[in-house]
Amino acid sequence: MEEKRKNDYIDLVQIFKKVSARKRLFLITLPVAFVLSSLYIICIPRYYITDIKLAPEVENPMSGGTLGSIASTFGFDLSAMQSTDAISPMLYPDLMEDNGFVTKFFDFKVESADGEIKVNYHDYLLYHQQHPWWAYVTQWLRDLMPKKKEQTVVSGDGQFNPYVLPKTEDDVVEAIKRKITLDVDKKTGVITATIKDQDRLICKTIADSVRSQLQAFITDYRTNKARVDLEYYKKLAAEAKHDYERARQLYGSYSDANTDVVLQSFRSKQDDLENDMQLKFNTYSVLSTQLQQAKAKVQERTPAFTLLKGANVPIKPAGPKRMLFVLGMLFLTFLGTIAYILKEDLKAMMKQA
Repeated sequence: MEEKRKNDYIDLVQIFKKVSARKRLFLITLPVAFVLSSLYIICIPRYYITDIKLAPEVENPMSGGTLGSIASTFGFDLSAMQSTDAISPMLYPDLMEDNGFVTKFFDFKVESADGEIKVNYHDYLLYHQQHPWWAYVTQWLRDLMPKKKEQTVVSGDGQFNPYVLPKTEDDVVEAIKRKITLDVDKKTGVITATIKDQDRLICKTIADSVRSQLQAFITDYRTNKARVDLEYYKKLAAEAKHDYERARQLYGSYSDANTDVVLQSFRSKQDDLENDMQLKFNTYSVLSTQLQQAKAKVQERTPAFTLLKGANVPIKPAGPKRMLFVLGMLFLTFLGTIAYILKEDLKAMMKQA
C-alpha cells in the first residue's frame, strides 16, 4: 500500500537529475531550433493591419422598449428584426462571400508607400506580392507540369462574369476575401472593416475603398425601390407633358384658324379641344407633383453614415511576431527534449494509469 502511494507522487529531484545528466542534448536541440525557426520566420513577409468603423443609419420603426433592452443584454438585436429592410446590418459581412461585390475591388488604383508600385488592386495581388521561398519552388514545380491555357469566361453579352472565373482570377478573389474582414456589432450595429496587407499605404487605401463600397451598396439597396418609382414617374410625367403640349398646340392652331367663325359646331369643337387640353394639363400637373414627391422619397431613403474611426496608415507591422515565434519554438523544443529524456518514465506512468 505504501509502495503504491509512493508511485502516486512525482519525484522532482529524480527528474531533475535525469534531465541534468543529459544537459548536453539541450546544447544541440535548442540551437538547431533557434536557427531553423529564425530561417523560417524571416522568410514570412511582414504585413500591416488597419481598420475602420462605420455606423450606417438603420431604419427602425419600432424601438422594442424594455424587451429590446433585455434582448440586447443577451446579444440579440430586435431592431434588426423589426426593420422593414430585407437585409439587416447583421448580414453585411456576408457581402465578402459574394464574387460580384469582391470583384469591384479589382479596378481600384493603389500605390505603395515607396511609390514604386502604381497599379490596380487586381494586378497588385497578382504580380506584386511577396511570398516565402518555398512558395516560389512550389510554383516552379507546377509550371513544369503541362496544363491547359486559361481563358477569361464572359457572359453571353460579352461582359465579364464575376461568378464564372478562371483559376487565376478566382485566386485573386480568394486573396481579397482573406485580406478584408467585415464584422458587425450585434448591440450597436457598428460595422468594422479590418484590412491586412503587405504595404502600409495600400492597406489604408483599401480600407477607404471598402468604406466607399459599403456605402454605395447600402445606399443602392435602401433607395432601390424609391429610385425605380422615380424613373417610373419621370416616364409618366414626360409622356403627360408631351400629350399636354400636343393638345395645347392643336387647340391653339384650331382657335387661330377659326377666330371669326360663329358657327356653333366650330365653337363646340373648340370647347372640346380646350377641355381635352385642360384634362391633359391636370394630368401633367398631378404627375409633376408625384415626381417631386418621388425625388424627395429617394432623398429620404438615402441613409446617413457616421465614420466613427477612419483608417490610418499603420506605422509598425502587425506580424509576423518573429521574436515571439522564435521564443515559442524554443520553449516547445525545450519541452520536447525533456519529454524525450523522460520517455521511459512517461511510458511507465501511462501504463500505471
